[in-house]
Amino acid sequence: MQHTLKTSVTFNGVGLHSGKAVRMTVRPASADYGVWFKRTDVLYTDALIPARWDVVNQSPLCTRLDNAAGISVSTVEHVMAALAGCGIHNALIEIDGPEVPILDGSAAPFVRAFLLKGLTNQKTAVRAIEVLKPIEVRRGEAWARLEPGSDLTMDFHIDFEDPAIGVQAKSLKLANGSFVRELCDSRTFCRKADVDYMHANGLALGGTLENAVVVEGEKILSPGGLRHADEPVRHKMLDALGDLALAGAPILGHYTGYRAGHALTNDLLRALFANPDAFRMVDCDARKMARLPGVGVHLGEMPAVA
Repeated sequence: MQHTLKTSVTFNGVGLHSGKAVRMTVRPASADYGVWFKRTDVLYTDALIPARWDVVNQSPLCTRLDNAAGISVSTVEHVMAALAGCGIHNALIEIDGPEVPILDGSAAPFVRAFLLKGLTNQKTAVRAIEVLKPIEVRRGEAWARLEPGSDLTMDFHIDFEDPAIGVQAKSLKLANGSFVRELCDSRTFCRKADVDYMHANGLALGGTLENAVVVEGEKILSPGGLRHADEPVRHKMLDALGDLALAGAPILGHYTGYRAGHALTNDLLRALFANPDAFRMVDCDARKMARLPGVGVHLGEMPAVA
């Protein structure tokens, strides 16, 4: 069955790139509503923005959504991953600015708050996207692929020059709370040289060593070091789940990302939906639901390091 939150939950923080204070409230929504953002600071035009793949304004740094009136909300990937990873299908997200608060740089604060509030069963069947044949997209050396699979599974590979990150790879079946246990606390990461460049160009103004893992060569500059030895590739998988959640329904299939980012995963969804023979919509019985993220997840599965 579909689920939404039992009650609303509010987050206060700053935008990673804007550095501006922002207040965001995630509210319950009716069955089949999906996920929508509402800019509460926008008064004289359409303030509603669907959390959907076809309104993504592609950026290498984050996932940004634009409605037809030109109203946007950015850095949505972490809260979208948290909703998908907790099995929340319907929500209205009210926000008083153009960027989701970064909080600690991971999805853990969202997940913890959602699970503390609790979920309610909406007595309406979940419809999932079943991948029927392989779809692949490429940009230079990077590529992403969706293939048929009975579960939502993910393989990810990253390769960075900095020895503090280096080459990392991870495979995971994203069912029965594995997102909460394995991925949700992994923080966004970047090289110090990239931080310096972004600051010089008016970006990452809200970034600190407390809400991102910053590396320089072999050094981890953020206090306390890494939460996991492979935290960077785990965060890339977190981002990918959030970007795949913009499909509008859970996916049953195998995702592979090789040096992939937000734009490439969006390319992949656009390629999938451009090929009607590559997928079908299916109603989920209990057996199919057990293969999706979020089923049966509980607060005790939160990582101790988060």
